[in-house]
Amino acid sequence: MKRTHLPLNGLRVLDAAARHLSFTRAADELAVTPAAVGQQIRALEDTLGVVLFRRTARGLELTPEGEAGLDALRAGFLQFEESVRAMQAGQSSKTLTIAAPRDISAKWLAARLAAYGRTDPDLRFVLLASDGGLDFTEANLDLALCLAEGPGEHEGVALGEAGFVSVGLADGADTPIAWAGCPAGEKGAGVSVADAGLAIDAAAAGFGRACVPHLLAAADIAAGRVTAIAPVEDGRRYWAVAPVPQWRQKKVKALVAALTG
Repeated sequence: MKRTHLPLNGLRVLDAAARHLSFTRAADELAVTPAAVGQQIRALEDTLGVVLFRRTARGLELTPEGEAGLDALRAGFLQFEESVRAMQAGQSSKTLTIAAPRDISAKWLAARLAAYGRTDPDLRFVLLASDGGLDFTEANLDLALCLAEGPGEHEGVALGEAGFVSVGLADGADTPIAWAGCPAGEKGAGVSVADAGLAIDAAAAGFGRACVPHLLAAADIAAGRVTAIAPVEDGRRYWAVAPVPQWRQKKVKALVAALTG
């Protein structure tokens, strides 16, 4: 019999009825009616082509055919339980795998993960560099951070203040600093760098002005490394995202709460 055709519900009813030798007590355990138990047993007998129970003057009895499969059946259910526990083990794990662009990891995420880690010494973090392409199945990710106009196909929450800002030194050059994905593009740029984090550092070094996500520049603005010159229109912002199964995990919920609190 193919696995896809295994009558698992009927087998579960058989196990309960065989333990109690009573359809009524089996029904109580399974929270169904005795009639439903009888129907499941009859359907299972039709599927297997054997008689599983007989009613005698002393009550319900298993037939030799019914009894022959019980040990293997119960061993199988124990294996199912082990399988479920193994699949749920990730819920209790305190290791979180997070994918994020290098710039937000360095400028924003790392400090918050360090602070969150101090709340529980068993927390462990695995940080992966991401360039925007997210494959949660292949990378075994719990959460990802991305710069986008929304969470896309995943569940998500916006991080920090929205919008972009132009930053530089108060007495610095006006030359644009370009990075992959900057709203202004590379036209007229005096220097091009790999990401927005390096653009902020270039602005702090006096190369010119960088147009970057406000969230990314907030710490450098607060520390006085760069000055916020003007807001910039752009529909993108940083999002924490994950598919529904990961998003519902307690450890992911706790992490998102820590990042957005």
